[in-house]
Amino acid sequence: MAVYIVSVTLLLLTLTGSGFLNLAPQFGGKIKGERLERVQQSPNYSDGVFQNPVETSMDLSVKEYFKLFGNYLNKGENLEPDWVIPVQEINPQRFRQRQDTATVITWFGHSAFLVELDGKRLLLDPMLGNVASPVSFIGPERFNEKLPISIEDLPAIDAVLLSHDHYDHLDYGSIMGLKEKVAHFFVPLGLGAHLEAWGVPAKNITELDWWQEASYQGLTFVSTPARHFSGRGLTDRMETLWTSWVIRGRNDKLFFSGDTGYFDGFKEIGEKYGPFDLTMVECGQYNEMWSDIHMMPEQTVQAHLDLRGKLLMPIHWGAFRLALHPWTEPIERARASARAVGVPIATPVIGAPFVLHQAIPSVPWWR
Repeated sequence: MAVYIVSVTLLLLTLTGSGFLNLAPQFGGKIKGERLERVQQSPNYSDGVFQNPVETSMDLSVKEYFKLFGNYLNKGENLEPDWVIPVQEINPQRFRQRQDTATVITWFGHSAFLVELDGKRLLLDPMLGNVASPVSFIGPERFNEKLPISIEDLPAIDAVLLSHDHYDHLDYGSIMGLKEKVAHFFVPLGLGAHLEAWGVPAKNITELDWWQEASYQGLTFVSTPARHFSGRGLTDRMETLWTSWVIRGRNDKLFFSGDTGYFDGFKEIGEKYGPFDLTMVECGQYNEMWSDIHMMPEQTVQAHLDLRGKLLMPIHWGAFRLALHPWTEPIERARASARAVGVPIATPVIGAPFVLHQAIPSVPWWR
């Protein structure tokens, strides 16, 4: 998170200014017309921006900014892997037949997933680029040089679900490469403006407010509250909504947190839609200075319990350095906390598919 804030802010301040911001396509589109009217009618929108479900602090004091900058310059140990982390290559031939009898989960690192559910293929926050930044030459670089599979070799995708518009979740290059493969996009309110600006037809985009549901080819997607924020430039903070997702199939129910701080909303989601067969909940890129918008690993486990989850998979780690903690600390803390309360936890190698309700991947590949 620290690297993200510092690098993007410095980048935007030092580039050519408003001309670049207005003309570069990676910053996305502007909300206007009927989309703006719908945004303004949301009960979660007031004073020109979307609001968090509970009071949330996102602004650092001058003292905290200096502390953050000093910590960033003073590089600690193990902030990034100094070895080639394992990535399992995906053979495109695997997709010649659709998987209709089991739910298969494949993690691409960070918060990006391929989910095969009831014969449908879903991508969650498919940030498949090398740099979490609006440009390729500045920003946090991916730990692994090669993805498990290239965008070109991915099969046809039935739906993409996006949680919010930050660069480590919504990547311009990834969308441009994927858009011809994807039948439909499901996004929080306002985010469709970015997709349309990048050439995705409006008919292929469904925007949802919190607690709204959409049925799609036998699946149900529910946009549920999260405690975070949005924005891709200097002037569009919180203009689009951020969300978590409930994904409901014939037999299995999944929860995907996106980015969020801990809050009581997890209990409400669990009461309305739980229990969940799998929860994919963020556990990395945290700091006490922004704990309202990114959970600590112990809170990840508590959120899973609140959600009435069965199997927990910690996410938002293992691909980019966006905070100041050691890169392995999130998963080590999450595993220790889960072990203490008896929560089963999945830790698959990047690119290695695992079948829900079968053997749980638990090898500590990051050591």
